[in-house]
Amino acid sequence: MTSLQGSSSNGNDVARHDPWVASLFICKDEVVGIKSHRDELVSWLVEGSLKWVAISVVGMGGSDKTTHTKKVYDNPIVTAHFDFHAWIPVSQPFKMEDVLKAIIKQFYQAMKRNAPDQEMDKMDFMSLMEKLKDCLDEKRYVIFFDDVWDQNFWSLVRLALPDNDKGNRVVMTTRNNDVAASCKESQFDRIKELRPLSPDKAWELFCKKAFQADFGGICPSELEDLSRDIVKRCEGLPLALVTIGGVLATKEKVIHQWKTFSDSLGSELGSNPRFKGITRVLSLSYLDLPYHLKLCYLYFGILPNCDSISCTRLIRLWIAEGFVQEKSGSKTLEEVAEEYLNDLIHRSLVQVSWVNISGKVRHCRVHDLMREIIVSISKDSGFCDIFSKENSGFESSDRLTRRLSIHNYTDNFPESIDISRIRSFFCFDENELPESFMGKLVSNFKLLKVLDFEDAPLCFLPKEIGDLIHLSYLSVKNTKTKNLPKSIGRLKNLMILNLKGSLILELPVEINRLYKLRYLRAYSRIEMNEYGLFHQCGVKIQKGFGCLKALWMLSIVQSDHGSDLIKEIRKLTKLRKLGIDKLKSEDGKALCTAIENMSNLQSLDVSSISKDEILDLQHISYPPQFLQNLDLSGRLENFPKWISKLEYVVKISLNYSQLIEDPLKFLQVLPNLLGLRLVGVYAGEHLHFKEGGFQKLQVLELRGLNALSSVRIEDGALPHLQALEIAHIPQLKEVPSGIQHLKEIKVLWFIGMPKDFIDKMLPNGGQDYEIVKHIPNVHFNYEVTCIPIPSIKQVKDMITHPT
Repeated sequence: MTSLQGSSSNGNDVARHDPWVASLFICKDEVVGIKSHRDELVSWLVEGSLKWVAISVVGMGGSDKTTHTKKVYDNPIVTAHFDFHAWIPVSQPFKMEDVLKAIIKQFYQAMKRNAPDQEMDKMDFMSLMEKLKDCLDEKRYVIFFDDVWDQNFWSLVRLALPDNDKGNRVVMTTRNNDVAASCKESQFDRIKELRPLSPDKAWELFCKKAFQADFGGICPSELEDLSRDIVKRCEGLPLALVTIGGVLATKEKVIHQWKTFSDSLGSELGSNPRFKGITRVLSLSYLDLPYHLKLCYLYFGILPNCDSISCTRLIRLWIAEGFVQEKSGSKTLEEVAEEYLNDLIHRSLVQVSWVNISGKVRHCRVHDLMREIIVSISKDSGFCDIFSKENSGFESSDRLTRRLSIHNYTDNFPESIDISRIRSFFCFDENELPESFMGKLVSNFKLLKVLDFEDAPLCFLPKEIGDLIHLSYLSVKNTKTKNLPKSIGRLKNLMILNLKGSLILELPVEINRLYKLRYLRAYSRIEMNEYGLFHQCGVKIQKGFGCLKALWMLSIVQSDHGSDLIKEIRKLTKLRKLGIDKLKSEDGKALCTAIENMSNLQSLDVSSISKDEILDLQHISYPPQFLQNLDLSGRLENFPKWISKLEYVVKISLNYSQLIEDPLKFLQVLPNLLGLRLVGVYAGEHLHFKEGGFQKLQVLELRGLNALSSVRIEDGALPHLQALEIAHIPQLKEVPSGIQHLKEIKVLWFIGMPKDFIDKMLPNGGQDYEIVKHIPNVHFNYEVTCIPIPSIKQVKDMITHPT
């Protein structure tokens, strides 16, 4: 088998393939969790269509792609089925001429003939392609291409290999989902994603490696807690489990040695020669990134270990740092940044933590061991330093770093670092930040662009905050900060201001000077109502904010201090997200006019000044075309007909509407609606879900419908509903009629319902048990008191990870 690195062949290339070579010769007894994958791949190769079939095996570095496919390659069933089979390592970079030569050479070896090396050295790509087709034209062949990085590789392979309807197969391993997808041209082509080992399989593999010699593969009881913690950090990655288990196999089986190893695993990855293989394998994906994605990826090392990060937060930080470059055309910075993130996900470098109801990635993270490598690269390159109890010192007084992340250690601030060069500062601290620390921060960090205190124990911002004139990102989200200093008006470069969940009740008029501001997210507190729902209370904003023409997000602001607010909002035509609290009935018509002018609006959240105040939003003839999220809280005299025109809306929440007319007939026609919450929305006694209605709805929440006595679901309605919540509906005496028609439902939740209602659904005698027994998760809560009720996000989590 020939290692291909273009036309070059040197010591570095050989070193680069050491981990790959090692994976080929992994001991049989070390392979865990491989049989099912092997059997499936074998069946794909030897069964099915006589057409040419491509199979991609994709997974992050270290996921045993090579081991899995090499076992299949060597399987006697496979070797007997094909006239010719070849294994071709590809890697990056590659030359297609060398790939074709390698296949031809293996063909001649299989025929026990000498390959025409001198002749092939003179051939160009087209000549080699013809030569290869001559060799394989009458053969049934299978060719394995290992470690493919380039999306163009597949089109060249497809061009070079003959399709003779003999059941030929081509297998490709890759880390990149886009590369894997590039080979799926027909219904016969397959993609196999290798996921991490389950916790049980990971534990089995680790114990086989670490304890086989001394304890027959069984972990001593005194080492089990430490061992399980180490296995957890490997997150099911086979190469990590085998490598770390192999290192620990050579150590004494005593607690203090294993504790020391566990605590220093990050530094071990960089210094222990036995970890060079895994470090190199994991680093290759990073090294393959273009420069702008390398910068974006290093940001994952700033957060504390194992933390998942909001994609929205991450994207805004990238934008504030200047990592995201505008492209020609109509794409926004945010859309380009989302492409960056998706690229990292497709390269198996970033793991998806949570996807929202519409399938959009909302939280993500990196593998724990990959993060250790990121932290090391960040430190060595000066991208970021982490200051913590475990890393409380710096090697030299002239150490250069652009970013500083404090992890629970602000009481001993680093004096040796050249703080004048810091551009971004992050604080992840559990202790209250002292005034001296805040004063030093503002007085010394003059070049700061990013200041992120999200979730930090911060009680105030110093009045000198306006001296940080380069600041483009400021977050005091979920802190105890009560006031914004007036000097904030001097932050002319500020793009993102996140006050969400702070104690700030009113914004100073100086905010109106921040002409570059794109995001203003603020609400002062959260209140819980009688149905267990949370209400976010907006902040007061001053007259004149209509000059902030760059705003994309304005949420949530109070509108109970005059109609001037609506007049200002009309000027903000670029808004994507708008949140208004305490709207008065007389201001509804003016708000409708403003909304009609917001052609880019994607999210609208409007609450009236009280539950009984009429929310007068009937006056919209042409709603924003791309509105995706709608949340209305307040009394509606009539159902706003414009809602039925929202072709792209995916989530609607209607609260306290008190409608006399059944709202379902207006909502059931929405073609892309996925989540629907109805709270106190209807004063009628019957809800009827008709056949053909709500064709895509996944989550339905019915709450506080005090007069409702029956719910009927026709066969053909709600065909894709996965979760149904019924809460605080005292007159409902029976399970919804027709619930048995919901074939895809996974979660049914009853909260605050009478005990006799619940008892009907219990096994061993409940008269309605047979109706609901097909539902995997049925949850009850007898209490009628005010309790928090799960959000759509939490319900979606239950659907994805049922208990």
